[in-house]
Amino acid sequence: MQTYLVGGAVRDALLGLPVQDRDWVVVGATPQTLLDQGYVAVGKDFPVFLHPQTHEEVALARTERKTAPGYHGFAIHAAPDVTLEDDLARRDLTINSIAISQENIRATGQFDIQDAIDPFGGVQDLQRKVFRHVSPAFREDPVRILRLARFAARFADFTVAPETLALMREMVDSGEVDHLVAERVWQELARGLMEATPSRMLAVLRDCGALKRLLPEVDRLWGVAQRADYHPEVDTGVHLMMVLDMAARLDAPLAVRFACLGHDLGKGTTPADILPRHLGHEERSAKLLKGLCERLRVPTECRELADVVAREHSNIHRSADFSAGALVRLLERCDALRKPQRMADILLACEGDARGRLGHTEALYPQRQRLLGVLAVMQTVDTKKIANDAMSTGASGQKVGEIIHQARVAAVQAALAG
Repeated sequence: MQTYLVGGAVRDALLGLPVQDRDWVVVGATPQTLLDQGYVAVGKDFPVFLHPQTHEEVALARTERKTAPGYHGFAIHAAPDVTLEDDLARRDLTINSIAISQENIRATGQFDIQDAIDPFGGVQDLQRKVFRHVSPAFREDPVRILRLARFAARFADFTVAPETLALMREMVDSGEVDHLVAERVWQELARGLMEATPSRMLAVLRDCGALKRLLPEVDRLWGVAQRADYHPEVDTGVHLMMVLDMAARLDAPLAVRFACLGHDLGKGTTPADILPRHLGHEERSAKLLKGLCERLRVPTECRELADVVAREHSNIHRSADFSAGALVRLLERCDALRKPQRMADILLACEGDARGRLGHTEALYPQRQRLLGVLAVMQTVDTKKIANDAMSTGASGQKVGEIIHQARVAAVQAALAG
């Protein structure tokens, strides 16, 4: 029985990056061997165990053979006769197919590069900053296209090997990505959005044709012109990539980054005869977002925030010129009083949109603080007292709402005047 550190932990250590999770592979053992040594079985689809002391995941070396289309349908073979190289050969990229024997890892977790077990040239690809598939078996799992795109968002200075990009295109053309289940698409998309350079994920998916299959609403934004006085970058797809990278720079949470992804979808359906204007794109964006969210089973928090951002981002951008009444109506439409934290996220997404433009990346976005200030004023209005006073005079529920609204407007008007 021999134990090896494999995968991302080895890759990140060789790149000089912090190692988050360590994955181990055991060669020459059976499930019973590990159980007898106190390991705890946790794997359902393949033999994975928790180490009795460190509680790190340990998997038996295994091979996989595809038995059905899409992500599901793999026959797993884990036995003492499976070698380390057999296990490494089933992995996606060469940079993830490097191993280190446990006996060569120092107490500090460090190891020497010459001790790397690297049958597929992963170390050289790390040095050359190249994503390259390990074997033709890469095509058996279409999730690997999404994983590679996600890695591109993390390692933005890496390029895709020409032969790997060609294989990915073949997989798309043969319909492999059409079999992906919604949960896996969302999982990889969400992880990619949370990387440092999300635009690279979209670029890779677009280069291989997968973006058109998985996110056609997003893919159609490229080549669509916008007014150069508002968007010096002109191309809507380029703008989207800049917005996503700005959201990452602002350290925005997932819901905000997803809202940025979907805020301008309607521009892809703007009638050609009115370009480069995009009248009414906000409502079209919200409608397209609804379909995308249903298809990918996007979590409620993400879809609700994205819907408000799609509908209101233009109004928020223009809010510097709004009257007190218009400001109050805007915040009421955003449900800001009931959900102030969500309103803060809406404004963060709008800042990403405003600064995700050529020549505007260092610009201030005063709308964000101004609207948060307006919200703070609205929160000072004693709605309970106003409601009780109004109802004591026999006012209807609708009338009470109107009185509260006017009190908020008056409070905001006074604050702006002061």
